[in-house]
Amino acid sequence: MKMTVPTMLTLLRIVLIPVLVVVFYLPYKWTNFAAAFVFAFASITDWLDGWIARRYNQYSAFGAFLDPVADKLMVATALFLIVQSHPTKWMALWAAVIVGREIAVSALREWMAEIGQRAKVAVATVGKFKTIVQMVALTMLLYQVPWLGLPIFTIGEWLLAAAALLTLWSGYEYLRAAWPSLKEQAVSGVDSH
Repeated sequence: MKMTVPTMLTLLRIVLIPVLVVVFYLPYKWTNFAAAFVFAFASITDWLDGWIARRYNQYSAFGAFLDPVADKLMVATALFLIVQSHPTKWMALWAAVIVGREIAVSALREWMAEIGQRAKVAVATVGKFKTIVQMVALTMLLYQVPWLGLPIFTIGEWLLAAAALLTLWSGYEYLRAAWPSLKEQAVSGVDSH
């Protein structure tokens, strides 16, 4: 297997997950800044590995598999840390919506790939916008403290709510794109029995 720069950046993102957890729980005043920095840096590597792959045609099957896994692991870890430190019903709900949708869409993509229809569930524009809103929200929630008089944590909460709603919308778009294939498989499955 050839190791491309995008794949190395994806692997770096996975290595940063335990770093995020350790930094988050360090007993120092600056840990919120460090945790936000680690997460923001990981988010930038997510954008950068995609850009490099497209710009320099450095695609690999392993990278295509690993990239969404790294993204989901990093987001889920950040959400778990935030919910654990701020256990409100709304925070838990938004986290459950985001993680639940990620699991459902991953399963849908896998199933669509199995029946040769993977292209029908490609990433849509709303999904890309959702990712940006989600990454900014999580960075702000990890940072927590006001900055230049702005209530960073409160803004992050509202952005996370927006990201959760965009998550539902993009999940619906994936399901709508896959529905004809799902329906066809259900009908052919019934007929074969």
